[in-house]
Amino acid sequence: MRTVLIIDDHAGVGEALSLLLSLHDIEALYAASPAEGLALLARRRVDLVIQDMNFSADTTSGEEGRALFQQLRERHPDLPIILLTAWTQLEQAVALVKAGAADYLAKPWDDAKLLATVENLLELAENGRALRESRHEQRQRREELRRRYRLDGLVFESPALLRCLELACQVARSAAPVLVTGPNGSGKERIAAIVHANSAVAGGPFVAINCGALPGELIEAELFGAESGAYTGAARTREGRFETADGGTLFLDEIGNLPLAGQVKLLRVLETGRFERLGSSRTRQTAVRVISATNADLRAMVRAGTFREDLYYRLNVIEVALPGLAERPQDILPLAEHFLAGRATLSDAAREALMAHPWPGNVRELKNAIERAALLAPGDVIGEQDLALPAAAPMASRNLDEPSREAVVAALDAAAGVVSRAAQSLGLSRQALYRRMERYGLSADA
Repeated sequence: MRTVLIIDDHAGVGEALSLLLSLHDIEALYAASPAEGLALLARRRVDLVIQDMNFSADTTSGEEGRALFQQLRERHPDLPIILLTAWTQLEQAVALVKAGAADYLAKPWDDAKLLATVENLLELAENGRALRESRHEQRQRREELRRRYRLDGLVFESPALLRCLELACQVARSAAPVLVTGPNGSGKERIAAIVHANSAVAGGPFVAINCGALPGELIEAELFGAESGAYTGAARTREGRFETADGGTLFLDEIGNLPLAGQVKLLRVLETGRFERLGSSRTRQTAVRVISATNADLRAMVRAGTFREDLYYRLNVIEVALPGLAERPQDILPLAEHFLAGRATLSDAAREALMAHPWPGNVRELKNAIERAALLAPGDVIGEQDLALPAAAPMASRNLDEPSREAVVAALDAAAGVVSRAAQSLGLSRQALYRRMERYGLSADA
């Protein structure tokens, strides 16, 4: 149940407010002094405080209220506080609102206005608490993942990549084939290497081959090996990647580029562990964990007849879908700082430009942009112009009303952390602002 603490030395005020709140399913607690209120807060969870500004007889300065507010803010920095003021303390109340109080109401108060303010702040407090709990849970999951598994220094903050890594690590110990899907430059080989590092064959080799980087007639020789003279230019016997990866993991990147003849042989190896080199009739045996990756729509290729359906289902026992960088914006700035490695710092304008860029080339594009800027920036601070990012997309395809991370931070700062005021200044609903805060990894006290 939602709980409000009323701290006021007049019992009549406490009774009136308690009755008003209880009629709207809000539990009211009452304390007649600052000391009593602080002690009660130490024992009970409270969602909001309504506090008076004066507690001693014949005192009108508001200094007691200021002292109580400061104590509350020090002990409970996220707790929303409404000030009850007489007109003589209005200036003091305004100053405290600037210092972080949620609102102030004059005595005698208007019941409807007070209820609206309380309901609004309780909703904000609930949303803010849920956001903080979500971020805390994700931080704990990241720490647990780093503690239990080898992640090879992978930098990530986003919930999207966290879920991807949790699945990759969960299936790593099995021998089941894994298909990593995602756009070019998103880091599919890094995910494959993490699966290998946490697998039962982690002590064996990790061998990678890009099926899209070789002519079709050479892919089979690369995978399965070839005897001398097996094809034009084959001057000597060569070992294939399946032999090299024996006892470890073979990573087949851009698997959609494998020709149909190679697909048949690959299917046989996956099912039996047996293969022949090109130009040889001798059957060889191998034990290899296969991880494949693609940015292509393999289902569409199956329908088109360019990719074998039986091979697709054999490779896709477990699919790990890696999101592009645009889908995990929380990773952009941590990755940029990681790529800089302390060589320079990013200006506010550069950080905003990084967050605004759509990153069609994903992590690879971000790394290249940071490396270039670190080399060419005239000083030790990288500005927006040093990033030399491509021109923005045409206006018709962009949401020009989308506030940047820096704009959200500035609005929260100007509103002293009060989300409703920050949302109003940005022209957003509270829910819309909370979604952007989650996307940018911010809390109300950012």
